[in-house]
Amino acid sequence: MKKIPFITKEQAEELKKQYPTPFHLYDEKAIRENARKVKEAFSWNKGFKEYFAVKATPNPTILQILKEEGCGTDCSSYTELLMSEAVGITGSDIMFSSNVTPGEDFVLARKLGATINLDDFTHIDFLEKVAGIPETISCRYNPGGLFQINNDIMDTPGEAKYGFTREQLTQGFKKLMEKGAKHFGIHAFLASNTVANEYYPKLARILFQTAVELKKETGADITFINLSGGVGIAYTPDKEPNDIMAIGAGVKEAFEEILVPAGMGDIAIFTEMGRFMLAPYGCLVTTVLHEKHTYKEYIGVDACAANLMRPAIYGAYHHITVLGKENAPCDHKYDVTGGLCENNDKFAIDRMLPKIDIGDILVIHDTGAHGFSMGYNYNGKLRSAEVLLKEDGTSQLIRRAETPKDYFATFDFMNIF
Repeated sequence: MKKIPFITKEQAEELKKQYPTPFHLYDEKAIRENARKVKEAFSWNKGFKEYFAVKATPNPTILQILKEEGCGTDCSSYTELLMSEAVGITGSDIMFSSNVTPGEDFVLARKLGATINLDDFTHIDFLEKVAGIPETISCRYNPGGLFQINNDIMDTPGEAKYGFTREQLTQGFKKLMEKGAKHFGIHAFLASNTVANEYYPKLARILFQTAVELKKETGADITFINLSGGVGIAYTPDKEPNDIMAIGAGVKEAFEEILVPAGMGDIAIFTEMGRFMLAPYGCLVTTVLHEKHTYKEYIGVDACAANLMRPAIYGAYHHITVLGKENAPCDHKYDVTGGLCENNDKFAIDRMLPKIDIGDILVIHDTGAHGFSMGYNYNGKLRSAEVLLKEDGTSQLIRRAETPKDYFATFDFMNIF
């Protein structure tokens, strides 16, 4: 099986004339279509809002596109808050979900009117001290133990550093009410990159039941429940992708079974998806520089783990297409590598691909989220450009590539340039 890239060899060659490889490329039309489908899947909930996880793809142009489609932002740091403000996303359109949070981050979140999602019971006093307690606030819940779907272990929340225990939630709501909070939300993230339509509905049932209990225990006005992220994508071509319409319907069923009978049918549902919103609609475009024949067959490209580190640190699979050879037989086994001084700098290991020649252009799929954003400068490698393939077929540079001057800019004592 194979994935179909959203650009052709001819398009890639034209783009290379303007933007030297490697670069990350995003498909505006597909991003907008997906955002509208997510909105449709949860349209049964009048307060629904998707808060795009900025950490996945921190680019103002991407945020602006999603803002136009009705999305807010999920921020986790000072600079992500600044980026949201820069594109006109403020107030309750920002969800600030952070951990081990510096005081200045809380101060800025309060200044912008963001909804703060507290990660820990001790942060209540800390927030009050540095920025004050807002009238609307959220708390992150960690039920501990294992999280399972159909007897399959999806993740281990009990090992995660995030969130309140169940007992702390009750204590936290009561304490926050004493300090002036009037409206509450509940948030949880129990598994990452799930390719299972059952994940959100099961998470929803846990949170909905918790909301009903908290209402009885504290009398708190719970106005929203945030299902956070965790809805993944099919990185491998043999997997069936998530069906967001089925996911939305599953959450609706849980909503009507648990919240509506409890008189809590006016609660808004929020999501904070990054990967599902963007990953399939971005790719890394790279050119083959070298081939090496030793104990294995190696293809060396001009991208490296500094541009996409998921394969290096997680052993993650990203599908690769050799442009212009989409229909050629995959009868050659290669390791596809970058040029870092690290042996894990490999985009593929023992991957069956068509015969690759120097100068071929490769598309590495599904890099639209946690691709560019996780990059770094090891070996003095410079961060690549980001390019938007616009709906009308033209392209737009939405982040220029770094230069050596950028790399040396923080060395104030050096006068290299």
